[in-house]
Parts: sequence; structure tokens; C-alpha cells
Amino acid sequence: MTFVSETSNLVSKTLVIAEIEVRKLRHDPTELLTRAIQPILWLLVFGEVINQVHLIPIPGISYIDFLTPGVLAQSILFISIFYGLATIWERDLGIVQKLLTTPVPRIGLVSGKALSAGIRALSQAFIIYILALLIGVNIDWSPIAITVVLVVVLLGAAIFATLSLIIACLVRTQEKFMGIGQMITMPLFFASNAIYPISLMPSWLQAVAYGNPLTYMVDALRSLMVYGAPSEFGIGVDLLVLVGTTTALILVAARLYPRVAQ
Repeated sequence: MTFVSETSNLVSKTLVIAEIEVRKLRHDPTELLTRAIQPILWLLVFGEVINQVHLIPIPGISYIDFLTPGVLAQSILFISIFYGLATIWERDLGIVQKLLTTPVPRIGLVSGKALSAGIRALSQAFIIYILALLIGVNIDWSPIAITVVLVVVLLGAAIFATLSLIIACLVRTQEKFMGIGQMITMPLFFASNAIYPISLMPSWLQAVAYGNPLTYMVDALRSLMVYGAPSEFGIGVDLLVLVGTTTALILVAARLYPRVAQ
């Protein structure tokens, strides 16, 4: 019973932290609109052009079908990877110090922030699904597929949000954080299967892609979102990698979190 009660207490405190974070979004809904611009450009400009000229052959599905899950993964990455910037800002305002004095355990603080990043990312999933419907992407609308997509979105956002939080714990200024964030964002994106198959990459880049969690998130999203799109690794492997990576990063971030207040 003690384990059950402690787990229940941790979950409730995590939800409280997540609710506090999401409340910020409710006060500034324009962020959702600005975040929608980039996926719109990728799908309606880049995707349609490449789809017309057939530069990247994709067996069994059109390129726009192939690209749509990759654009969703990109949106999740871009939203989450700079999540730690808000933590540095909160440190400067003294908010982090106050949070550390509350009864909420550090793992609850980190998990709450990761969950709130996932909730923000769900809005991008909604936008991508609407765009996909408008441009004729062959979407799988089955309830099971959509439900697992939402789980993958939450896990993917949690991975990059906690990675961002770890960076925020290790640097001291917003400028350094922004530099590191920009330095790793594009390599994560291009060293994945978001916009082209892994088979087209040189061997050294394929090795990097196989170690990139974004690759497994894209693979899961593609096989779940697009009707008839195969999974390269299998949805079970994708979920195992995402859950394992999320857990490991949350544990590391929870251990480092007090450093952000220093």
C-alpha cells in the first residue's frame, strides 16, 4: 500500500506541475498559431514541390504521405528542445528556488514539465491532422491508431523537453542555452528519417540515425498515421526506445534539476 500511495502522490503532484505549465499556454494562445506556420510551409511548399518532381522515391506511398509524420515530429522537436529556456528564465525570477522548497519531489517537477511539453505538442498533432485532411494525405483514422499517435507525441515531446531541461541545468545563461539548442536541433532533424528514408543516407549517417530517438518517433508516427506505410523497426521497438529514453532522461534531469537554481 505504501508503494501505491507514494506512486499516487507522485502522479498527483506531477499533474499539478503540468497544469501550472499548461496554464501559461492558456494565457497566450497566440503561441499555437505561430507554431503552426512552420509545418504549413513544410507541407504546402516543400512537400508539394518534392511530391511533384519525384526527387525522393518512396515505395508504396506518395512523398507527401511520407513527409507528413516527419513534419509532425519536427514540430514536436522544435517546440520541446527550447523548453529549458523557460526554466532559466524562472531561475532568474526566483521561481525555481520556490519550486524546490515545495513538497513536490524533483522527479515530479521534471515529469510535470515533460508532460506539459507533451500537451503543447498535442496541439501540433491536431494542426497536422487538419492539414493532412486538406491536402489529401492517406491518413489512418482508426481510433486505435490515433490514440497511439497521441501517446507517441507525448513521449517524443517528453524526450526533447527533458533533454532541454538537462542543458538548462548545465549552462548558466540564456545565450549559451540558445546556442546549444540551435546547434543540436538541425542535426537531430536531418539525421533522422523525417524527410528522407534512412536507406538513402551514407553509412556513417545511417549509424547516427539509428541512435537518434527522433528516428523511432518518426517511424512510429508514420506507420500509425499513414494508411499502408510500413514500420522499419516495428511499433513495439519504437515504443520501447521512446519509453526507455524518456525514463532515462527524466531520471538524469531530476538529479540535475537543483543545479539550475544555482
